[in-house]
Amino acid sequence: MAGHSKWANIQHRKGRQDKARSKLFSKLSKEIAIAAKMGGPDPDANPRLRLAIANAKSQSVPKDNIQRAIDKATGGDSADYEEIRYEGFGPAGVGIIVEVSTDNRNRAAAEVRAAFSKNGGNLGETGSVAFMFDQVGEVQYPASVADEETMLEAAIEAGAEDVVSDEDTHTVYCAREDLSEVARALEERFGEAASANMIWKPQNTIAVGADKAPTLLKLLEALEDSDDVQNVYANYDIADEVMESLNA
Repeated sequence: MAGHSKWANIQHRKGRQDKARSKLFSKLSKEIAIAAKMGGPDPDANPRLRLAIANAKSQSVPKDNIQRAIDKATGGDSADYEEIRYEGFGPAGVGIIVEVSTDNRNRAAAEVRAAFSKNGGNLGETGSVAFMFDQVGEVQYPASVADEETMLEAAIEAGAEDVVSDEDTHTVYCAREDLSEVARALEERFGEAASANMIWKPQNTIAVGADKAPTLLKLLEALEDSDDVQNVYANYDIADEVMESLNA
């Protein structure tokens, strides 16, 4: 799948459109609620909430859903979520980082552990994988909003560190502490981004062949199917021809 994302920090989603969309809405709404509860309901004064709302809008989450999540969080009706990071290894030695937001640590741990053990992986200690990644800000725009040179110039002016462009997407990378500022500057220039997130960007990727790829993708899918899991990052590289054969 890395052919569709040069850094292979894939949050892997495939098929089952209605179910996937419902889960995506739920995860986006949870992030809004957490951000509002931690930093207050005013997006202008709460960068995390501002980014969460922008991401929800980019995925067509209705305004009513967004406001409901904010109201529930600030009204004291939302669950108390704990944010936890799990790290482990998948088939072919691929490093995997799992970000969880949960109101039940034991349930979340059990589901993550089961996903790894049933799909050829091993859950590791905290820090066993993270050193192979850099935590950075990532802002994505469709390639249609600007040519590569224009996007690069705008990103540099906004304070970004790097831009990777392909035929579909401009991906802008920045220091984690600069994400809100960079996202806002680019929005003023190009409009609303497709996404703006803090991500774990692999320093290097691991090539995964046709023998291990199905099990790895099944593991990533099992992790993302958990309601407690917000994000999954992995440093794998699956060639286009392998993905095409798997999807055939």
